[in-house]
Amino acid sequence: MSGLPGASTCPGPGEASDLKSPLGAKFREPLTEARFQQLFGDAEQEPELLAEPRWSRLRRLWRGPARACSGPGPWPLLRARLPPLRWLPHYRWRAWLLGDAVAGVTVGVVHVPQGMAFALLTSVPPVFGLYTSFFPVLIYTLLGTGRHLSTGTFAVLSLMTGSAVERLVPEPLEGNLSGIEREQLDAQRLGMFALQLGVLATFLSEPVVKALTSGAALHVLVSQLPSLLGLPLPRQIGCFALFKTLAAVLAALPRSSPAELTVSALSLALLVPVKELNVRFRDRLPTPIPGEIVMVLLASVLCFTSSLDTRYNVQIVGLLPGGFPQPLLPSLAELPRILADSLPMALVTFAVSASLASIYADKYSYTIDSNQELFAHGVSNLISSLFSCFPNSATLATTSLLVDAGGNTQLAGLFSCMVVLSVLLWLGPFFYYLPKAVLACINISSMRQMFFQMRELPQLWRISRVDFAVWMVTWVAVVTLSVDLGLAVGVVFSMMTVVCRTQRVQCLALGLAEGTELYRPLRESHKLLQVPGLCILSYPTPLYFGTRGQFRRILEWHLGLGEGGKEAPKTDGPPDAVAEPVRVVVLDCSGVTFADAAGAREVVQLASRCQDAGIHLLLAQCNASVLGTLTQAGLLDRVTPEQLFVSVQDAAAYALERLELTGPKTCTVWV
Repeated sequence: MSGLPGASTCPGPGEASDLKSPLGAKFREPLTEARFQQLFGDAEQEPELLAEPRWSRLRRLWRGPARACSGPGPWPLLRARLPPLRWLPHYRWRAWLLGDAVAGVTVGVVHVPQGMAFALLTSVPPVFGLYTSFFPVLIYTLLGTGRHLSTGTFAVLSLMTGSAVERLVPEPLEGNLSGIEREQLDAQRLGMFALQLGVLATFLSEPVVKALTSGAALHVLVSQLPSLLGLPLPRQIGCFALFKTLAAVLAALPRSSPAELTVSALSLALLVPVKELNVRFRDRLPTPIPGEIVMVLLASVLCFTSSLDTRYNVQIVGLLPGGFPQPLLPSLAELPRILADSLPMALVTFAVSASLASIYADKYSYTIDSNQELFAHGVSNLISSLFSCFPNSATLATTSLLVDAGGNTQLAGLFSCMVVLSVLLWLGPFFYYLPKAVLACINISSMRQMFFQMRELPQLWRISRVDFAVWMVTWVAVVTLSVDLGLAVGVVFSMMTVVCRTQRVQCLALGLAEGTELYRPLRESHKLLQVPGLCILSYPTPLYFGTRGQFRRILEWHLGLGEGGKEAPKTDGPPDAVAEPVRVVVLDCSGVTFADAAGAREVVQLASRCQDAGIHLLLAQCNASVLGTLTQAGLLDRVTPEQLFVSVQDAAAYALERLELTGPKTCTVWV
């Protein structure tokens, strides 16, 4: 092993040299934290890192952001906020343009019927869905970093927004019903970006997101039953809304419209098989079959030729206003009433969009900027809210459709916008006779992938029972309560599982693997070396108020520091092994990612108790944050800087060299 000046030889018993152990050979001088800073630390840093004054640390922390703010000029900032300035100069026009054009047109064709259908979930006129399929897509094309991401209307968000709209505006009104809510929601997203709080979405784990979308799909299915059956029932909101809707539908079932029921049955009979064909023959089809737009055209022609709206009172879309609405600044008078609805929608929007962007970025080997994504979705929703658009995000269905159709970059979004624009400007009158029951069928058929997520439950059970429990608790809460309350229950339960798992960790006793420098748990089936009187413990969890009691009990058990005084230390070896009193304990802190004040005081108390019992406490691999917290808690009053080490190997070498321990011996491993 390479040594530093002053390296020495560790004398040991005869059997130690026969074991080919690194401790039986020549080793470098043990490397403490103070020694490490002297050799490799910053020249401008004080020699004694641990005694650095607080004002000096604050000044050093301030220099980094100050240099970051004053360094880059406007052009790098512009390139960071406008991604096309980075990828457009490198665009492969011959290789990518055709794929982007075909994919964009294909997605745009799907956006038209889905946008109008999801507008029904939001309790607003269908034309608002077309607005939401145009403005956000255009803005994300200019600001987003996800090359294969398709944004627009999303069923879960539409359902959550519709519940808020029904609660705030219980009676149908003409015009922008939810402009106030949308403005505040989007302004809140921008505020989250300014504070760099995109990390909040990490609290939505994968089981929570999948259970949320699966439960919301069931809400969508039940909420569309009145439209499928032609029943003019009011929309149920709040807790147990799903069961209230089912009860109302069953009670009103004799009054259902045979004409609308027939239209719904024929629509589902066409849409469901087409979607199955698109999935089964995805690799063989040049482009997916546009079942939605075909169904829309056939139903419109059938309704027009048969006069279903006048003869059988079939509800139709009616006239779609041409062009764009006038920009409208909504009032903020309803601010206190909408904050509770805004936060869960903002988290769902960013969590779903960021996860989809990450999946396809990993698949196609490029990177995304999470905070730029948050900025893109925030600006997209903020500007589009001025044009009667409801909240939007990336969607799994259109994103996978974009990829399957050959999309390569964000330029596909421009072609998608052209399709929607043509409908808004010229083709809107062709959808006048479109039955709303067809839109309800499109809503239900689009939930296919969300329902099929339940097929992953057996595999999730085998991988992690805890994640399975999180999935089930979130799904049951979403179905029985509501989408937003179910989201809150899922997040809280998911975080509680993390807390509970930190309470059940094991503190492992380590031994030196023969012929290596690796310290492994003594319970593993390896031939290990153990030094009598030396105890090496690895504590693999954060040290905070919730784990301080466990930490104290574990250390007392291993070191024999119970209330009755110094007892015989416990061992991980066989039951008949004779344990020598512990003279040195090395605490491996590599797994302690952070420590709070309570945890730091527990370490200080441990150092004091070890000092009273004549046990040398050595700390190894403390990160800077943990070391700073321990120092502020008064650790240096109980130990010296020479007792803090960069690695477990250095701490063990120090114990052998300075504390006159005997050499290592082969231990009998208990498995």
